[in-house]
Amino acid sequence: MKRLNPGDSFPTITASQVGGGMVTLPADLTTPYGIVVVYRAHW
Repeated sequence: MKRLNPGDSFPTITASQVGGGMVTLPADLTTPYGIVVVYRAHW
């Protein structure tokens, strides 16, 4: 995936949600701004 530059559109990403289900970004956002948290560790 290429790096985004200011003014670029966010690419469409489908990911699993905690607790089940899927989310498609940016289509499922209810506002023009959002935060994506990626948790890659297991302790």
